[in-house]
Amino acid sequence: MIARITGQLVDLQDDTALVEASPGMVHELMLPAYATHRLAPSIGQAVTLHTLHYLESQNQGATFLPRLAGFLTPADKAFYELFVTVKGIGHRRALRALVLPVDQIALAIADRDIKLLQTMPEVGKKTAETIALTLRDKIEPFLSAPRTASPNDPDLAVISSSAASTSGGLARSAVEALVALGEDRARALGWVDQVMQSEERPETIEEIIAAVYRLKAA
Repeated sequence: MIARITGQLVDLQDDTALVEASPGMVHELMLPAYATHRLAPSIGQAVTLHTLHYLESQNQGATFLPRLAGFLTPADKAFYELFVTVKGIGHRRALRALVLPVDQIALAIADRDIKLLQTMPEVGKKTAETIALTLRDKIEPFLSAPRTASPNDPDLAVISSSAASTSGGLARSAVEALVALGEDRARALGWVDQVMQSEERPETIEEIIAAVYRLKAA
């Protein structure tokens, strides 16, 4: 059982990472959507991912393929294991849906912020309500525990729940503004997440959008 992998990030696709843990041995890891954006600057560098094995159904359940999912922190991995207990949320769907950091999703669940949960890919109103109902009494550890930097996120700030709620509302408004400007929602979520984790965190929607377009141009 592989619990953690450290190695060179060889390549990064939309939902997978290739990590060379030892010479000649490259592991393919499925990633939650937000992790893909976080890892993008680390291609060619050493990264550490906390891993989870699961079986992916193929051909209507006739065959199963082993998969290895990778997460930036142990807390992210634990939240994912909780998230897939929601009815109708399988592994593939969960990985695609998690375009926001765990602390923001946990806050949305605690506040029954259905609109924010609906911004996640493949999560409609009914699924968002199911997520909030199923997990509301189970996400306390992800609210009270401070979010610390991971080896892949050395500059990630530690923020309080109230600060996270404020920045989450600002980020959500910025995402909606970008979608109104014609941007893809999933990409907008990823860009805004990167901007909000920068050292010079924007304080207005206009500043976020300007930073997103600088990031997009780069």
